[in-house]
Amino acid sequence: MHVPEDLVLVGHISGAFGIQGWVKIRPYSADADAMFNARQWWLNKPGLHEIGCLEVKPHGEDVVARLRGVADRNAAEALKGSTVSISRQSFPPLEDGEFYWVDLMGLSVQNLQGEVLGVVRDLMDNGAHPILRVAAAEVPEAELHKHERLIPFVDQFVKQVDLQGKSIQVDWGLDF
Repeated sequence: MHVPEDLVLVGHISGAFGIQGWVKIRPYSADADAMFNARQWWLNKPGLHEIGCLEVKPHGEDVVARLRGVADRNAAEALKGSTVSISRQSFPPLEDGEFYWVDLMGLSVQNLQGEVLGVVRDLMDNGAHPILRVAAAEVPEAELHKHERLIPFVDQFVKQVDLQGKSIQVDWGLDF
């Protein structure tokens, strides 16, 4: 079995949906377009394996899907708790100036003065806009909240994103 190196975790199966083997998925993004695009998903239960997605539909904040080989409610319930990953290549293309969060992770962040502020360790959404969580790469995850800079991902502060160069330039001081 060949496992793609570019798998991105996109959600988890929260349970069965109906009696015909459909599963309910809680996406990890408000925009679940990747799930609607991809026909091959990777589940981690009982072990990492590929499964065909036959049909997928939005259902409120969740997504419901019919998967190859999952024929009844019992089979769907057995997948509860499985994580769903999709190859990054299956994500739909974006417009200029739009980015998938997964593509920003690990990018070096420097300010207009050329001072390195750290790397993008995570992103979060405050409802109005995404926020970059920037800290040095060597800061342990458990200590991140003590050492991070929270930089709004808006044009006022983010001046350039260079995915090829793996960097983001921001208008943000070292003392912020």
